[in-house]
Amino acid sequence: MRDRKLASTGGALFMHSATELARLVRQREISAYELIDAHLRRIEQVDPQINAVVQLDAERALDAARGADAALLRGSPLGTLHGVPFTVKDNFETEGIVTAIGVAERASTVPTSDATAVIRLKAAGAILLGKTNCPPWGGGSDTDNEVYGRTNNPYDLERSVSGSSGGEAAIIAAGGSPLGLGSDSGGSIRDPAHFCGLAALKPTAGLIPVTGILDDEGRFGMMSDPRTQVGPIGRSVADVATLTSVLAGPDGIDAGCIPVPFRDPSTVSIQGLRVAVHYDNGVVTPAPETTATVRAAADALATAGVIIQEADHPAGGHELTHEIWRSYDGEISSLELYRVLRRWDAYRSKMLRWLADWDGILCPVYPTAAHLHGEPIRNGVSYTTPYSLTGWPCAVVRCGTSPEGLPIDVQLVAGPWRDDLALALASALESLLGGYQPPSIR
Repeated sequence: MRDRKLASTGGALFMHSATELARLVRQREISAYELIDAHLRRIEQVDPQINAVVQLDAERALDAARGADAALLRGSPLGTLHGVPFTVKDNFETEGIVTAIGVAERASTVPTSDATAVIRLKAAGAILLGKTNCPPWGGGSDTDNEVYGRTNNPYDLERSVSGSSGGEAAIIAAGGSPLGLGSDSGGSIRDPAHFCGLAALKPTAGLIPVTGILDDEGRFGMMSDPRTQVGPIGRSVADVATLTSVLAGPDGIDAGCIPVPFRDPSTVSIQGLRVAVHYDNGVVTPAPETTATVRAAADALATAGVIIQEADHPAGGHELTHEIWRSYDGEISSLELYRVLRRWDAYRSKMLRWLADWDGILCPVYPTAAHLHGEPIRNGVSYTTPYSLTGWPCAVVRCGTSPEGLPIDVQLVAGPWRDDLALALASALESLLGGYQPPSIR
């Protein structure tokens, strides 16, 4: 039966898009149980090599799948993602599942409730498979910790998946999950997606509630770190857009979440948009293949009618980010922190004034493709940190390949609340340059 199902749906279920999987379940071409079972089997197959999934909730996932199939037979109203599996980074609260966040003192901590983002995905019919690896306390540029160890890149096990949503990116790229949730303070969704050739979005600050996201101080909100946002990761831009539509909007708890509707990216015409492109941010020079990929993306957008012009935005964002990091470590006084916040305000204003001439920005995500374990590029995150300071939406999508066969994403940035525009540009590039390509891991 399973072989016939696979043949009728065009191959391995674990490599279909989430949107397609939802359609297959809704039209009864596959059952939710078969879908969840296929992904659990894929995790069993690949995770010993990549070490991405740290808590697997298999029995509850299969029970939920049975319930999803029963609801379909009853004719009950179905959510957008009915029967579709997902995973979440281990700094999200998940009811009944250990949430260690990579630290030994939390190795047996079990939340009694779900993060808002998890609640919303379940309400849309999606089924949680488990939790994925992250650095200690959910922040850092390498996915490794004392509890679960290191996560490996499915395109080359000797290479990093970056951080901090590295486990999430690895298992999605390897086919163990079609989509998932990460968090991003300075590149923690975008860099792992780039290292693993995925599509992803760091949304506008305040679009998606951060309720139930944890760090070393517990739950946090907009005032404690306005850079940190919840965002979707997937293998296609369409899946990322669908997931964003499910997640967006106030929850009545996160006071920093603003009631601005998420606009449908499919309604955006990119023809005539003005996009500034930069290849080198003046902090760290990108590899030739990174520059070539961004240039190819610029050329592709130009053929689609986008007006492309080289332009550098105001400098200083990464340096200011270093000052903010110092404040979190208690290295500066309250007066110094106050002055950092004033400079942050000034930087945001300067960037907004600069953006008035542009609809969007195209640039690298990181200077190189995935680096070897233990060999990060100094200041590599300087391509992502400025847009965390501004709170602007950033979509990433694969547009190239390194000489070693590793994926290379580009970053599409738009102004506040124009997540739809960033995703529309990413979708165009996905169509023109290919997007996600599966790794050879078996």
